[in-house]
Amino acid sequence: MRAEIQHLVEETKQSVGLLRRHLDWDVAERRLAELNAAAEDPNLWNDADAAQKIMRERTALEDQIASIRRLEQELEDAVTLIELGEAEDDQDTINEGENAIRALQSEAARRQVETLLSGEADGNDTYLEVHSGAGGTESQDWAAMLQRMYARWAERRGYKVELLEFTEGEEAGIKSATLLVKGHNAYGWLKTESGVHRLVRISPFDSNARRHTSFASVWIYPVVDDRIDIEVKESDCRIDTFRSSGAGGQHVNTTDSAVRITHIPTGIVVACQQERSQHKNRATAWSMLRARLYELELQKREEKANADAAAKTDIGWGHQIRSYVLQPYQLVKDLRTGVQSTSPLDVLDGELDPFLEASLAHRVYGGTEEFADVD
Repeated sequence: MRAEIQHLVEETKQSVGLLRRHLDWDVAERRLAELNAAAEDPNLWNDADAAQKIMRERTALEDQIASIRRLEQELEDAVTLIELGEAEDDQDTINEGENAIRALQSEAARRQVETLLSGEADGNDTYLEVHSGAGGTESQDWAAMLQRMYARWAERRGYKVELLEFTEGEEAGIKSATLLVKGHNAYGWLKTESGVHRLVRISPFDSNARRHTSFASVWIYPVVDDRIDIEVKESDCRIDTFRSSGAGGQHVNTTDSAVRITHIPTGIVVACQQERSQHKNRATAWSMLRARLYELELQKREEKANADAAAKTDIGWGHQIRSYVLQPYQLVKDLRTGVQSTSPLDVLDGELDPFLEASLAHRVYGGTEEFADVD
C-alpha cells in the first residue's frame, strides 16, 4: 500500500477512535440497550412527552453508534480491496479502494468536527439575518453578496433555504434579509458567524474605480422547537403591518400582509413577508421572536458560565469577525482563528467549511488549537 494511502488509513482510524471516545462507547451501548427496552414497554406512550424524549434519544444514539460501526467496516473493506488488487496486479481495484479510503477519511474528519456540535440547540434549524452597514449602495451590495454566500453554502450541504424577509437596496443589493436554513445541525454549524463582515474591493459603483471598504452584519439564532418553552407576553410587544417589498408587478402585495414585531423590553425586532397571508406572516414572526429571545438566553448562560468565552463570542456591530479582500490582492481572513483563503471568490460561492470548523473549535477549545490556511 502506498505511503500516502497508509497515512490516510491511520488518520481515519485515529478519527474513528476519537469518535468512540467522545461517545463513551461502552456507556453508549448500555444506554442504547436501556432505551430499546423502554421503547418496547407497552406503557411508554401513556406519557407522550416522555415517550417522544426517549425515542429522540434512542434514534440519535442509534445513528451515532451505527455510523461509527459503518466507518470501521467500510475502512476494513477498502483496505482488503487494495490488498486484493495488489495481489492480482489490478490497478482498477486498487484505485477503487484508494478512492474509498479518501472519502472515508474526509467523512471521519467531518464527523469529528461535528462532535463539537453538542450545544442545547445545535441540532436545530436556524434563522440568518444580514444587515447592510453605513455606506449606502456599497454596503447594500455587500449584504446581498453575503446573503448569496450563505445560501450557496446551505445548498452545498443539502439544506433547504427560505427567504422570510428582505428590504431592497436603493440602487443595488439589500438593506436587510432574513433566511430560514433548514437541516440537521444548521444552527450548530452557523452559530459562530454572528458578527461584522468587512469587504475591501474596487467599487463597481465608483466611476473613478477607487477602493472601498464596506461592512455588513450577520445574526444567527436557532429555530425554537416544541422542546423549548419560551414565554413571550403580547403586552410587551408592538405589532406593525406593512406592504411587502419586491421586484415589482405581480410580486408586490397590494395589502399590508407583512408583519413586524418589536419586543419592547429588549428592543429586538423581527419581520416576515414570506406569505401573502398576514396571519401566516404573523405566526412566523412570533416564532422568530421566540427564537431571538431564546438565543439571547443562551448568550446569558454562556456569559455566566465562562467570562472568557463570552469575550471571545461577543456579538455586536463593532465586532469584526472576518475580512474579505478582493483588491489590491485576494484574501479572506478570519480575525478570530487566523484561518485564511487566497480564493475569495470560492468562499463567496459558499466554500465556508474550513472557516466554520476552525471557529467552532476556537469556541470550544478557547483558541488552543492550531489552524491551517485554506488553499
